[in-house]
Amino acid sequence: MPRWKALPGELDPQVREFVEQLRRVVDRTGLSVAVVADRTGYGKTSWDRYLNGRLLAPKGAVVALAEVTGTPPLHLTTMWELAERAWSSSEMRHDRTMEAVRISRARAAPGEFGPPPDVRERDVGRIAVTPGVAGPAGVSPTMPPSRDARIPVGGAPGGSGPRRTTLFLAGVVGVVTVVVGAFLLTDGGDRKQAVGTTGPPSPASAAPSTALPPGVLCRGSDCTGRDAEEMGCSGGLVTTARTATVGATLVEVRFSSTCGTAWGRITRAAQGDEVRVTVGPVRQTGAVTVAGDTIAYTPMVAVKSPADATVCAVLASGEQGCTP
Repeated sequence: MPRWKALPGELDPQVREFVEQLRRVVDRTGLSVAVVADRTGYGKTSWDRYLNGRLLAPKGAVVALAEVTGTPPLHLTTMWELAERAWSSSEMRHDRTMEAVRISRARAAPGEFGPPPDVRERDVGRIAVTPGVAGPAGVSPTMPPSRDARIPVGGAPGGSGPRRTTLFLAGVVGVVTVVVGAFLLTDGGDRKQAVGTTGPPSPASAAPSTALPPGVLCRGSDCTGRDAEEMGCSGGLVTTARTATVGATLVEVRFSSTCGTAWGRITRAAQGDEVRVTVGPVRQTGAVTVAGDTIAYTPMVAVKSPADATVCAVLASGEQGCTP
């Protein structure tokens, strides 16, 4: 069975060449994807996506791969820059296509609701004054004209003028009644709005709408308890805010300002070592559970600042320690 899956057929040639080069680097060293993830600090799920063309590897992951495989980084980073431009262009083309589809659907939407109101009214008028003529469902050609149908509409002299005037006046009175009633029910309306006085915006209108960057799937409290790699909050969007050393294990507070989250990471760890991140009353934990693994992460916790988070390591040997 081949080691790698076939790359997506729609993949840009520049991106395809870059992914194939990454595969060759991994193949040359004989490392498994799990080991690559362990040594580079990027999750196995992410490397599966990178090496199968479903997600473009961030530059940090490419540099880390070059370091752990002994590959000259300049060649890989140059290929990454070309692939990144192609990937961005492909996303822009996709966005423009989707926008064109949305505009086309919006233009077509009015026609989905039948003919304009004036056409329907003319049709109803013809049905009312011409009973017995085939028309829409419910109007029989042999049906005797109703009392309303025998009333002349817009044709018989001597009866249409007064009746039309009466109907018009009745309609005007009805509209005025509705407007006055609405005015009274709303306690005279909003006088500030009536005179154009502008007050402070409501919380809903004051809140800015911030779109997440491509690939980022959550922000703030929506990320709490979720994996940073899977939600797109790591890679080039993460920094190490604070560190500590417990025995030989490095303890880190990892922070993503884009996602508004922090999480804990331990490296140079051993099986049974645990890492915990605490933000107020909220705590998330992770552990090294597989022999040979040396890295563990906690799920994310929403923070306003990386200073809100404390990360601690509890080693299998019993030794403990936390970030300052």
